[in-house]
Amino acid sequence: MDSLLSVCDIKEDVTYILDLASKIKAGEMEEKPLQDKTLAMIFQKSSTRTRVSFDVGMYQLGGRAIFLSSNDLQMGRGEPILDTAKVLSRFVDGIMIRAIKHSDVEELAKYSDVPVISGLTDLEHPCQALADALTIKGHFGTFEGKKICFVGDGNNVCNSLLLIAPLLGMDMSVACPKGYEPDEEILNKAKEFATENNTEITVSDDIGIALENVDVVYTDVWVSMGDEAEAAQREIDFAPFQVNTDLMALANEGAIFMHCLPAIRGQEVTADVIDGPQSVIYDEAENRMHAQKAVLYYYLKD
Repeated sequence: MDSLLSVCDIKEDVTYILDLASKIKAGEMEEKPLQDKTLAMIFQKSSTRTRVSFDVGMYQLGGRAIFLSSNDLQMGRGEPILDTAKVLSRFVDGIMIRAIKHSDVEELAKYSDVPVISGLTDLEHPCQALADALTIKGHFGTFEGKKICFVGDGNNVCNSLLLIAPLLGMDMSVACPKGYEPDEEILNKAKEFATENNTEITVSDDIGIALENVDVVYTDVWVSMGDEAEAAQREIDFAPFQVNTDLMALANEGAIFMHCLPAIRGQEVTADVIDGPQSVIYDEAENRMHAQKAVLYYYLKD
């Protein structure tokens, strides 16, 4: 059963899905194409954008979504993932899961008889990457010749952006302190994609180098869910990587600022940047729903 656990799973169809998302956003798709379809939404981690965008997206496509927290499922009390996958497959047409461990999502997809869509794991966030790509295309009109720089922790969002950027013909750089680099296996895969698509992937702890010829400056919180014990040290390590007006001035004229949210103003980004004219964070947040509607259509439509 085809599932979306990683950007790699849609390597051949990422452009099609983004085109579909653009048509859905413009109101050019058929009405209620997922009539009578049901999506189970499993949340091991709390969420605002993932929960609301998938829920409303399914409703607008004519289907319905069922919210299931760990407290609602026997899986949260020790039921094997195999049993949860097999049982839910008898009830619903698809499963979206926002999980703590990527391995749990892989196991769920392995035993599920319906598509499984990752709403985030500790390794990747493919739906966010699709929404980000939709935002970049909507703002610039093209991916050609564009470069994105991720500033900060080489986390799950960074990993998925590294994979999707070269597939769309974009260069990407990562500016991060030593010890906070992206996942090595994903970085190597991204560099393979870059070679195949004649683009470039770089990782550096030198902000000046990473920000050369950049059109998109992207950051995320320094302390993700699960990293709270490292908060004090992370604030020290990431302080030189705060996105402020001086850092934005290193990017190209007309560069935009992106953040997947939630954000902490005064920490990873200053208020004058995130609330300023270069920021497209609310377009980016809205595009989560449009991109995910395209994903739902792609995986659940008969």
